Amino acid sequence: MTDFSTPLTHISSRDNPLIKDLRRLSQDSAAYRKQGKVWLEGDHLCRAALAKGLKPELAIFSESFWPQAPREWTLCAAKNIVITDALLPEISGLESPARMGFVMALPESALLNPNAPSLILDRVQDAGNVGSMLRSAAAFGFAQVIALKGTAALWSPKVLRAGMGAHFALKLIEGAAPADLAALAMPILVTSSHMGQFVHQQTLPWPCAWAMGHEGQGVGDALMALSSVKVRIDQPGGEESLNVAAAAAICLFASASTQK
Repeated sequence: MTDFSTPLTHISSRDNPLIKDLRRLSQDSAAYRKQGKVWLEGDHLCRAALAKGLKPELAIFSESFWPQAPREWTLCAAKNIVITDALLPEISGLESPARMGFVMALPESALLNPNAPSLILDRVQDAGNVGSMLRSAAAFGFAQVIALKGTAALWSPKVLRAGMGAHFALKLIEGAAPADLAALAMPILVTSSHMGQFVHQQTLPWPCAWAMGHEGQGVGDALMALSSVKVRIDQPGGEESLNVAAAAAICLFASASTQK
């Protein structure tokens, strides 16, 4: 049941400044850095944020959904905004726009924790791959993700959607350089098509940091030089290589399995 104790504003114009800001946040992968805001579109992402104790600045609802909006959503933000249904496509990156979303402050970039099991992303370009790897990191106990310069923006709309809420369970570091990884108090592991044992035959160290590289070029030379363990993924089907997100899931799961 909708609650009216939270300040409420109705918006019907596509030229409203908030609508313009949301349009940029939903369609521009770098807009969150400029605005210092993140747009969480849809109930799944919003629930994931609330489950981690995060408080949105604004809760946005479509006019048709507002009367039935759950109380937990109408009371969680400092201000509720109701927009006409016709404006939903303006603020959405989805083919079928969601009926609600949150605007929250961009979390501060975490400081590198030398002892946290980590996933290192080396110039991974595809937003879907990045989001999928964040999900795997959260699922398999890797608390920290370190994105080197050139990696897809971690808080971009596409990465957020692919991450399905994993962002809120991880320490995220963007724009790191290979030299920053010297602070890690654990071995760095990389996959290779021609070096090392198969991952399922390897005794994997823990804690550790898995490094995953560019979709076409793989892990760069600077990061490869920092690695202390190189492994291969057995592919009995004979394929030349795996998608980087699939490779990450296999490797992270292999590490998690050693802790049971």
